[in-house]
Amino acid sequence: MRIGVVVWLILACGVVAALHVGKAAIATPMLLADLGLGLGEAGWLTGIFAVLGLLGGAPAGVVAAAIGGRRTLLLGLGVMALAGAAGAVAPSYPILLASRLLEGLGFVLIIVAGPAILERLTTGARRDIAFSLWSCFMPCGMAIAMLAGPLFQTWQAFWWSSAGLAAVSAVLVACCVPRGTSLGGRALGRMSGDIRCLLSSRGTPLLAIGFALYSLMFFALFSFLPVLLMERMDVSYRHAGLLSALASAINASGNLAAGYLLARGAGRASLVVIASCVMGVSGIGIFFGLVPAFPTFLLCLLFSAVGGVIPATLLASAPLVARDAALVPVAVGLIMQGSSLGQLLGPVTVGGVTAAFGWGAAGAVVALSAVAACATALLLSPAFSAPRAT
Repeated sequence: MRIGVVVWLILACGVVAALHVGKAAIATPMLLADLGLGLGEAGWLTGIFAVLGLLGGAPAGVVAAAIGGRRTLLLGLGVMALAGAAGAVAPSYPILLASRLLEGLGFVLIIVAGPAILERLTTGARRDIAFSLWSCFMPCGMAIAMLAGPLFQTWQAFWWSSAGLAAVSAVLVACCVPRGTSLGGRALGRMSGDIRCLLSSRGTPLLAIGFALYSLMFFALFSFLPVLLMERMDVSYRHAGLLSALASAINASGNLAAGYLLARGAGRASLVVIASCVMGVSGIGIFFGLVPAFPTFLLCLLFSAVGGVIPATLLASAPLVARDAALVPVAVGLIMQGSSLGQLLGPVTVGGVTAAFGWGAAGAVVALSAVAACATALLLSPAFSAPRAT
């Protein structure tokens, strides 16, 4: 099996994982009607997905280092398929919420295992390209969810289909991804000191904080974008899904642009600061309704496209804070814990403040997060100038 094909398969697994995140956002109108939920409760269906990622990102990285990325990826896809099927037959909101929690476990295993496999299979320029492509998994998966959601008559049918995709992906991984070596328990024990240093270093936690702030801003908008568009632009549910898919997919342009700019020597801190400022200003315009409907949607596109620079830059910086390549999965795991924190706080916070104070309060949340992201990027400057892990 050619390495290029395997890289695309790994990316597809990330897209499937991200689809499970986005399906709750596009299914929100159906969930509100079918289960009688409020926006706050619907926000938890997206936010709870991140709880296990918040608690288990770094441990998942250790698992990937110990048993290998391939086995970790298979485990994550299997958990996601089973949890998705359980959610499809859930008779009540609490059980559906619990199934989303388990889907979160599968998600974090997948997003830690993917970079571990790419790190093993690629080198040099191919590695940079592979990581740039990997950073597109979230917007691509979210966009597919937004496009596919309105095609289903019920949210349960969507849940069954997403579970099936995870199962098919597991079969393909088992057949196509080559086996690799793993550290094993004894070698992992010898690396425990390096892992502790990595987790207690300044650079890795700051990368995690930066990713948390980005995810908070991103999911503050995209968890409720279909509902917002239906209210502000008076469009149908189907058209809201199409517009949301476009806004999500364009995030990948920022991911790829970051890879291009970094390869040409652009400052990592500068990229994060500029992108954070654009997201903050755009968020104010979107949520406060400062412009008419169509320009508001253009601001959503700007918010997403420029914002995509941030995750690609932060993820590509993981090897800079790791002592060696074997520790990259652990660094990615901790960074994804930050991502999960933002993924949890974004929809839950916005759902709560919007229910209490209206959409304008969500704009304030995004603006404050953007300011904090700029400060974090400036603090990260010394880590950004460190040599790459080998």
